[in-house]
Amino acid sequence: MTNQKAQEAVQKSLDSVTGDKNTGVAGLVFVAVGKDGKNIVECASGKVGFNESRGPMTLDSVFWIASCTKILATIACLQAVEQGKLKLDSHEQVYELCPELKSVQVLQDDGSLVDKKNEITLRMLLCHTAGFGYEFFNPKLRDYGRPVGFDMFHADERDVLTMPLVNQPGETWEYGINIDWAGLILERATGIRLDDWMQQNIMQPLGLKNVTLFPTNEMKKQLAVMHQRWPGSSKSEERDHIYREPLRANTDADKKRMFHSGGGGGFAKPVEYVQILAALLNDGKSPTTGAQILKKETVDAMWENQMPDFARQGIPAAKPEHTNPSPELYPQEGNPPQGWGLSFMITQEAGATGRGKNTAWWAGIANLFWWCDREKGVAGMIASQVMPFGDAHVMGQWGACEAAVYSALS
Repeated sequence: MTNQKAQEAVQKSLDSVTGDKNTGVAGLVFVAVGKDGKNIVECASGKVGFNESRGPMTLDSVFWIASCTKILATIACLQAVEQGKLKLDSHEQVYELCPELKSVQVLQDDGSLVDKKNEITLRMLLCHTAGFGYEFFNPKLRDYGRPVGFDMFHADERDVLTMPLVNQPGETWEYGINIDWAGLILERATGIRLDDWMQQNIMQPLGLKNVTLFPTNEMKKQLAVMHQRWPGSSKSEERDHIYREPLRANTDADKKRMFHSGGGGGFAKPVEYVQILAALLNDGKSPTTGAQILKKETVDAMWENQMPDFARQGIPAAKPEHTNPSPELYPQEGNPPQGWGLSFMITQEAGATGRGKNTAWWAGIANLFWWCDREKGVAGMIASQVMPFGDAHVMGQWGACEAAVYSALS
């Protein structure tokens, strides 16, 4: 049963944005879930696209969740760690499974490559300290890839396999293709493709049929349309989908041929995605099916701050069509310490919305955001399909809707 006060406040807030064409946001879905696995709020607003022929956004609408996939791939890797098939801190195992990582070099500011000084572990990959970047966030990497360029949205593992490091392993945090490598390590250790592993060990135990790297035909019919706010313009318009190849996969042969991106390849209905967060609220056990997808000590380890000196760094707009510049990832009054767990950022102190201490959160580049507050037993997601990342209207709604949930609960 949803919370009526929160439901009404969130619906009104979302409608204020999707009902105004000047915002450039055609439609939004917001879902918040409690520790009991029941939705506190479930709201859809607007339409799946701006064209007049488009239908309404609904709770059955399907989104490309981009980097919201990372926590799913991380859960998969940690399940393999629990089973003894992977080791978090063994560079020897990493190099045995992925010899490419033994010889990968580090890109310098002048465009030259040098040998790496430190070894790469699975833990580094899961917390983005292995040294890899993203071409749309890192101008040095973007320029190095040209004239051909790197394209992480083409579902081609060659982009992952050919990218150099941009930092020495273990020396700093930088967001990048690290978890794509973690997914490759899982596949090579187990002989099971990443999506197959996630379906067998995460989605099926949780009873989820609409969270996958390869949408079913029914999911494709419910796909929200991708929108673009082009640099220099305040308006947005419909555009071709950014992550196209998995949407063309119709056979098992197609899926076998394509790269299974643990870094950004997922598609989902937000109402199902939040059930994964609900399991994390309950120390790895689903409150709806009773399935234990991770041990409590593993979930605790995910929330351990891997970077006590995590820098409050922002995002440069190396490719402005993909991302807005952001001076800081999650501004907090008073600048309290923040951290990084296994695949997500941690706001260590309570937040202005009402979130509790040590809340995990992360995002997808098409302006999707999730949070998981184990202290207060609340998690949720806001989903859009708007580029570039850092859209002020969607982020404003994330904050407002999250605050409305906590206000109603208090």
